Amino acid sequence: MTHKALALTSYDFKPEDELLLDTNIWLFIYGPQKPGNPRVATYSQAFAKILAAQSRIYIDVLIVSEFINTIARLRWKLIAPHIKQFKDFRRSNDFKPVAQDIAADVKRVLNHCSRIESGFEALDINGVIAEYAVGDSDFNDQIIATLCKRKGLKLVTDDGDFGGHGIPVVTANKRLLA
Repeated sequence: MTHKALALTSYDFKPEDELLLDTNIWLFIYGPQKPGNPRVATYSQAFAKILAAQSRIYIDVLIVSEFINTIARLRWKLIAPHIKQFKDFRRSNDFKPVAQDIAADVKRVLNHCSRIESGFEALDINGVIAEYAVGDSDFNDQIIATLCKRKGLKLVTDDGDFGGHGIPVVTANKRLLA
């Protein structure tokens, strides 16, 4: 089944909407961003509409992991570029306040969500790996798309790679809306 991406700015969120917010959305809302990034404002306004509508927001450990690791690596490059290896940064005193900040942000994210499982144990892993082997797919995106299909979730994302996955996508990404 093919789904046309839905425009985030005109989407009317409803209480019965069951949504999975992609990692990039959580990064726009709670992650470090360049000042004046218009996507931050767009997705923050949409998040406020989601909360006001009392739509159901779900999250999986894969998204939490991507969120944590992305912020940790961004902070490493910003505050400790002199440390050559990420693992060395994680072991340094510079990382301790970063870890505390990230943990606080994760708690804020989780306060809005119901936790769900990706269903890895039931996943057609050979099919996913075969699709990945073609070289056109991100493994994590495949897992997220499969999760949305199995649970009947709409994906809120800015990731242009989610076109053609056969799931409902709500986005401000012009490439997906074309």
